[in-house]
Amino acid sequence: MKRIDRLIFGEMVGPWLFGVAMFTALVFTSVLLVRITEWVTRGISPGTIFHVILLLLPGIAVKTLAMALLLAALLSFGRLSNDSEITALRAAGASLTRILRPVLLFSIAVALLTFCINEFVVPEASYRAQTLTVEIKKELDGGKRERSVFYAVPGENGATALIMARDFNTVEQTLKDVVISVLGPEGRTTYMLFAAELACTGPQDWRISGSARLIDADGSQVTTVHGGAWPKVIEPPKFTPRNLLAGFADDLDAFSLSQILEEIRVMRADPYADKRKLANLEFGMYNKFALPLGSVIFALLGAPLGIRNQRSGVGTGFAISIGLSFGYLIVVNWLAVYAKSGAISPFVASFFPLFVGIVAVGAAMAKKNV
Repeated sequence: MKRIDRLIFGEMVGPWLFGVAMFTALVFTSVLLVRITEWVTRGISPGTIFHVILLLLPGIAVKTLAMALLLAALLSFGRLSNDSEITALRAAGASLTRILRPVLLFSIAVALLTFCINEFVVPEASYRAQTLTVEIKKELDGGKRERSVFYAVPGENGATALIMARDFNTVEQTLKDVVISVLGPEGRTTYMLFAAELACTGPQDWRISGSARLIDADGSQVTTVHGGAWPKVIEPPKFTPRNLLAGFADDLDAFSLSQILEEIRVMRADPYADKRKLANLEFGMYNKFALPLGSVIFALLGAPLGIRNQRSGVGTGFAISIGLSFGYLIVVNWLAVYAKSGAISPFVASFFPLFVGIVAVGAAMAKKNV
């Protein structure tokens, strides 16, 4: 590693770690503080609240890695610029492109780290946090809060099973007051199953709790099913509690890329699928790539912006980074709303901010190269 690379890396690591901690605290405070305050005042146990906070932190922190890179680049190059080290490097023959090479390499490493954490750590932690949050809301409502479910399962030979339930308990992984309507290839009901409860006992393994009634299409035959047995005329459900969560979850942190792709495949094959929910899943899929790529854009934007001809304090870098970062979050959330409503493509909503960032990087580098 050449001396210039060691110099840039050494300057950026400390501010980047500080930025991750600072932006995580800011986002946590702005998003969760009011909710946690309500839980404390309404008697939720501190242990439960602390558990939820720990589970939510990876999902919050992973969104701040790119913003922290912007701050690190601004502060590092601001310091190098104020001490005339950038001028010395340029005078020694180093082009701006060469000076930014370690910034690019550092940002790519952060992008890979972001993708890995978002794919292998965040989904399970966020799913457990969501299940706990749902049960906290139920407790605050005196156990009256219900989460109804409507789920279509494509079967063999064109048949479809429509599953409806009054409530989905994410912690116990049970469905209450379930009605399963089996539609034949021509779209007509062939059987209906009524069960007080279905319990998930394993991956894609649902059992009937207690008894259930099976009725054929014309109501002439009624069969009672006992002891967790599953009627042979109905294909056993092959979905997971996480599949059900995808139907009403706005925040897709609880899903890995492979899980989102599977949900999209199922929804596209379902003629009854909600187009808004499908658009939300597609937006989440593209964001799995847009979020890490934002690290590269922010780093390459912050470095030339940090190079200033006049001496300026650290506060300038903080102000620019906070303004750009939260402006970026506002635009992304705004575009997400339009994507979910079908007004714009989820692909455009996910990558348009990055395109604007690339243009801004080009303009900033061209200005500093003058």
